[in-house]
Amino acid sequence: MHFVCRRRRSSDGRPPGRPPSVSPSDIIGSAEQTASAPCASGRHPREFCGVFGIFGDERAADRAYFGLYALQHRGQESAGIASADGKVLHLRRGMGLVSQIFGPEDFESTLLGRAAIGHNRYSTTGSSDIINAQPIVVQFKSGQIAAAHNGNLVNAAELRRAMEEDGSIFQTTTDTEVVVHLIARSKAETIEGMVADALGQVEGAYCFVFLTPTQMIAARGPRGFRPLSLGRLGDAAVVASESCAFDIMKAEYERPIKPGEILVVDKDGERSLQLPAADRQGKCIFEFIYFSRPDSKIFGENVDKIRRRLGHLLAREAPADADMVVAVPDSANTAALGYAEESGIRFEIGLIRNHYIGRTFISPRQDKRDRDVRVKFNPVSGVLRNKCVVLVEDSIVRGTTLRNLVRLVRSGGAAKVHVRVSSPPIVAPCFFGIDMSTKAELIAASKEIDEIREFVGADSLEYLSVGKLRQAVDDPENYCMGCFTDSYPAPVPVDFDKEMFDVRRK
Repeated sequence: MHFVCRRRRSSDGRPPGRPPSVSPSDIIGSAEQTASAPCASGRHPREFCGVFGIFGDERAADRAYFGLYALQHRGQESAGIASADGKVLHLRRGMGLVSQIFGPEDFESTLLGRAAIGHNRYSTTGSSDIINAQPIVVQFKSGQIAAAHNGNLVNAAELRRAMEEDGSIFQTTTDTEVVVHLIARSKAETIEGMVADALGQVEGAYCFVFLTPTQMIAARGPRGFRPLSLGRLGDAAVVASESCAFDIMKAEYERPIKPGEILVVDKDGERSLQLPAADRQGKCIFEFIYFSRPDSKIFGENVDKIRRRLGHLLAREAPADADMVVAVPDSANTAALGYAEESGIRFEIGLIRNHYIGRTFISPRQDKRDRDVRVKFNPVSGVLRNKCVVLVEDSIVRGTTLRNLVRLVRSGGAAKVHVRVSSPPIVAPCFFGIDMSTKAELIAASKEIDEIREFVGADSLEYLSVGKLRQAVDDPENYCMGCFTDSYPAPVPVDFDKEMFDVRRK
């Protein structure tokens, strides 16, 4: 079957980007892009990746662009779109933000077809380099396939070593390529069968979107760590990590992709395969705490509702005698509103965030953090002066940035600063997609709460307890809270912590 793409004019209101030059290698294979990725963040664990897919729309690549634009918060190191015209796949990838990578000519003459998948990357495994940008496009015995992945596979290194010993050659350091190799090795007769065969061999956290010239396949791991939703835009099927990617193009949210579901979309419609069920699910609670946008729907729940509930629970568990509630913008805004609603203390905007600085701007170098905090945040002295402030933060990783934020609030004239955190202390690494691979990176793994309070310079510091966190969701047994409890819903190799630490710093 051949798809026909109606070429679009460049005057479509697309957010401005500097059009990069197009070379043959950009269409199928690797691409080069000079825009550099932002630096690492010291305030939070760094994001997962974002995936998007659409099948059956004449403006598929254009829709993918806007979907990735809405998912930019999930990864700012690189981005890419692969499209299908019924015969072949087309690819454009680059380093940097979505608006920096794609230009009008990409949608006019390169990314053709009625189906497309896209990816925003933050490197949880593999170095930050164009070779690891996604989607990955390969040619194998059954034709072409593109793959975009969100998550971490805990047995990827083991599988990779075995395949390398058997003669396989890898071009990237990502988990994604391991799965592509497994697909190519499969003896199944159909593409969806090969995908199911490959995913049946991996363990960990994943959502995948695959594209062939005639099919789109979306898959979510049996434990359900990562969110993936299905939407509808006219007759087109749309999948995305978060529903905010549907809103930007006025697609209708339909349902979450089920844990272990493989959704196949082609000219004959949609059908689902089901991977064997896991012994327990492990939806990532950090998606609600920090990663997802508050206007998104994930795991079938509105993020804003859960985040406000966290603020309400925090106010009940950790009240404070204060004049105002101030959020560390932007990710703590909703929890701070919930704290204010429950406590009856008025909410004020006491910190202004520079929105022209990306979420990952803050440098990991200690000697630059004071300056970087002043670049990213500024206190509102007229609001803070001589006031007792409840400063609401969503999480504390190393504590260094929060220490500088407390100093910043004091420099604005605050008389007292009471820090309240809408999640429990992070005491253990994450092996399923968050970039915190050793306990040495986590202040709560080695310090008591009062020691952390002294370190950050707050008058008081209290966290939400694990018990209260469990009350925030309807089915707590089906969530992964391993970073707070050091207990995980999936097995983790004994040496995985060090292995991840080494790989991420290649």
